[in-house]
Amino acid sequence: MDQRHKVILLQLLLFQVLLVASQTDSRDYSALNSLTQSWSNKPQSWVGQDPCSSWDGIRCSNTRITQLRVPGLNIGGQLSSAIESLSELDTLDLSYNTGLTGTIPEEIGNMKKLKSLSLVGCGFSGPIPDSIGSLTQLTFLALNSNRFSGNIPRSLGNLTNINWLDLAENELEGTIPVSDDQGRPGLDLLLKAQHFHMGSNKLSGTIPEKLFNSSMILEHVLFDHNQLEGSVPSSISSVGTLEVLRLDKNGLTGGVPANLNRLGKLSEIYLSHNKLNGSLPDFTGMNSLTYVDMSDNAFNASNVPSWVSSLPELTTVILGQNQVGGILNLSSYSESLQLINLESNEITEIEPQNNLPSFEIRLANNPVCRESGSSENSYCKEAVPNPSFYSTPSNNCSPPPCSSDQIASPNCICAYPYTGLLISRALSFSNFSDASYYRELEQSLMDTFRNQSIPVDSVALSNPMRNSTSDNFEVTLQCFPSQSDRFNSTGVLNIAFLLSNQIYKPPEFFSPYIFKGANYDYTGGEPKSSKSSHTGVIVGAVVAVVVFIVLASLAGMYAIRQKRRAERSAGLNPFANWEQNKNSGTAPQLKGGRWFAFDDLRKYTNNFSETNTIGSGGYGQVYQGTLPSGELVAIKRAAKESMQGAVEFKTEIELLSRVHHKNLVSLVGFCFEKGEQMLVYEYIPNGTLMDSLSGKSGIWMDWIRRLKVALGAARGLAYLHELANPPIIHRDIKSSNILLDHHLNAKVADFGLSKLLVDSERGHVTTQVKGTMGYLDPEYYMTQQLTEKSDVYSYGVLMLELATARRPIEQGKYIVREVMRVMDTTKDLYNLHSILDPTIMKTKPKGLEKFVMLAMRCVKEYAAERPTMAEVVKEIESIIELVGLNPNSESATTSETYEEAGGGNAQHPYREEDFSYSGMFPSTRVEPQ
Repeated sequence: MDQRHKVILLQLLLFQVLLVASQTDSRDYSALNSLTQSWSNKPQSWVGQDPCSSWDGIRCSNTRITQLRVPGLNIGGQLSSAIESLSELDTLDLSYNTGLTGTIPEEIGNMKKLKSLSLVGCGFSGPIPDSIGSLTQLTFLALNSNRFSGNIPRSLGNLTNINWLDLAENELEGTIPVSDDQGRPGLDLLLKAQHFHMGSNKLSGTIPEKLFNSSMILEHVLFDHNQLEGSVPSSISSVGTLEVLRLDKNGLTGGVPANLNRLGKLSEIYLSHNKLNGSLPDFTGMNSLTYVDMSDNAFNASNVPSWVSSLPELTTVILGQNQVGGILNLSSYSESLQLINLESNEITEIEPQNNLPSFEIRLANNPVCRESGSSENSYCKEAVPNPSFYSTPSNNCSPPPCSSDQIASPNCICAYPYTGLLISRALSFSNFSDASYYRELEQSLMDTFRNQSIPVDSVALSNPMRNSTSDNFEVTLQCFPSQSDRFNSTGVLNIAFLLSNQIYKPPEFFSPYIFKGANYDYTGGEPKSSKSSHTGVIVGAVVAVVVFIVLASLAGMYAIRQKRRAERSAGLNPFANWEQNKNSGTAPQLKGGRWFAFDDLRKYTNNFSETNTIGSGGYGQVYQGTLPSGELVAIKRAAKESMQGAVEFKTEIELLSRVHHKNLVSLVGFCFEKGEQMLVYEYIPNGTLMDSLSGKSGIWMDWIRRLKVALGAARGLAYLHELANPPIIHRDIKSSNILLDHHLNAKVADFGLSKLLVDSERGHVTTQVKGTMGYLDPEYYMTQQLTEKSDVYSYGVLMLELATARRPIEQGKYIVREVMRVMDTTKDLYNLHSILDPTIMKTKPKGLEKFVMLAMRCVKEYAAERPTMAEVVKEIESIIELVGLNPNSESATTSETYEEAGGGNAQHPYREEDFSYSGMFPSTRVEPQ
């Protein structure tokens, strides 16, 4: 081989090495693809198979994705459990995408390297997962402005590195968690936190004294607009770093702690709209104080305290609607004062009456203003809120005429700005017409954009106002692009990320702040041309010709390599050849779950050996397997004769990959290869509830355990009905589909017949009748209209099965009808002695009457008369509490399946003549037991 050929070969090898080195790790690509495949409005740059090379919002380190930052791009969809597979991620920001809905999956707690999690201003709902408390490296957590409900997870107390904790503007309820003697964590353990933002929720109870201590470095504590009661904790005074305290709009009572004046750095304090009383606190010596609002309480004072006019930095004092009397002495005052509001008090005199200071004074509805002629004084007139008309002026240029949807920037250039609301949660001034504040804010924004190399030509502020609902100060922000009339996706997400993650630091008078970005619909524009760009094109063309000569010889090799790689990828995708026909439908839309190769599953089960078999049925065999990680799994392998159930197979994969709850069986993965259909589940060691009730499993099911099982199954169903988006109707609730884990917690299994309730307004799905006889909803059977109440009916039958240990249809007798026949509410245990399971009759089962009565409400013939699963959960919880237990503590048959093709004149499924022979309904689907 001559020297020239050696050089060419070396170039080819170098090119191939560089090509391989640029590719994203295949695990991360697969995970990102699975996570986002159902998302809408993804960035246009998200094409190809190398996110690390050019995808907007993706940042990598050594081929691994470490940051997913796509705020403000109008993305829609849900956050699935596939997020956990991005195991190297340290930053996740999906803020300002209002189309992102549903719940946060528990699996997010497996992302142990996550340091920043920002989901500001999305559409997420449901509880905040406890698993977030496992993210011990987290320093920034912003979940504000969503629809999260439930309690603040106690587990957040494990986030000992957290600096920013923002849960505001949600629907959170319950008490503020603190650590206790049982070793459970609480927010008092967050010693590195500088920000507690939890306003505008439904928090109740007291503010615990234990919440604050001298080891904390808190700067902002915002608990405003909640339902908190009790007194202001004196322990707040131990946090010497505190700068802003907001406790307004609650139900606090008592006096203000006298030691609050120890907070030498406190700048703003808001205690208005509470039920506080006693003497006005003495803030003398608090020389950092700028803003005080204690209005609408029951404070009393014989005279206005001297600190009102003497503190050097104080701009605003609002003490209206209290019981402050005596004299307002203004013979000396601080030059920083802008407003003293003492409306609706008992002020009798103001001194001196002549030569009053220039700042605003409000004394309407005081005795001093009821004297003859006093109504002419400006300070006695009712204050009328004046709108602020500030708008950023142009920079010594004439604004040009722009198209209807373009706006002229301060530099007089027509463009499409990125817009949003910039909101201060604690504003230290009251003079909203003072333009100097806005100019300082504009300058600080532009300085930050330039320092971060973000292509912003100018910013404009307008429409400043005090929001009467939140009491926050809002101003509209417009960011105008440079060198183009619009931002591309990168520009938008960089601006949004800078604001959502608090990288921008505003002037002190505007801190703390949040930003709420609007949707931006103008991405895709290119920079305007110029002479330099034309020159660049010419140079680029020359270079391109040279490069083409080199790359042309490589194109063939690259094309062949890519083709082989695509073929390998298709081989790894179990649905690459999913049949597009009426039997199997379209390929599944996955949001989690692993793809397993057939050969791997065969290895994990010792070649599907008989010793690994843990169940069997008409569907096929169930095997215990062990993954390389040591995790035990249950592998459900379809028999050849049942392979026609492709739709059920696909349904179970789709549904289990998108629902995550401790009372639902988790899907680990699946296999669709070599003519096999296999589902890989988490391993549930204690088998089915049916086996335990029949005695087959050897587990002693006392009354308490049965109540816990009933509660767990109910919570799993309530999750499907209430929190899944769209709701899911299980359609086959029965004791053989309730599995029991190590602690005998119930887990709902088998989603092969489940249906999505896509049209929630209609409230039903019209579909052919499927389910298991004995559990089947009569109204669904008659109308073919499947509703969430169909699951409630099946669950009611399950409750009766728990109480009696009888199969729903046994020797031709239907359990619901049998209970109704012997039930007498005037007698002990409702006269059910003859039908109850003897196992639970050794001691009188407390709450059994309520349990049976609830079951009978669930099996009402008409769906409208049945409770919802959420109501069922609450009632079972109350029964467990009646027994004397905490419903939230950890607890240590085959019926015929009925399938009818719909149509015709349906009869009631449980006619009397049906009980003569239970085998009249042929079994078309038998689950492995």
